[in-house]
Amino acid sequence: MKQIIGKTVKAIRIKQGISPEDWAHECDVDRSFISMIEVGRNEPSVTKIFDLCRGLRIKPSEFSSLWRWNMSECKMANILKNMNWEPSLILFSSI
Repeated sequence: MKQIIGKTVKAIRIKQGISPEDWAHECDVDRSFISMIEVGRNEPSVTKIFDLCRGLRIKPSEFSSLWRWNMSECKMANILKNMNWEPSLILFSSI
């Protein structure tokens, strides 16, 4: 779960054009804290997620939707991996 949170916030940050340093400053946290979240080594509290969302200029509900989407995408990838399926087989099997 930590990796998915990290992947989600990093993608949002990059899309918003916000540097890690600026984001850390907006959230009043250390740059290393941001880095640890983005690489999936730290899991922020609910309160901190609200602060991070404020710094990213998004609503917590938007973050939640993106996080859930990323979570379901990762679950599907793991299911396919366990079945030894390649994603390309799925794309072309319906053609």
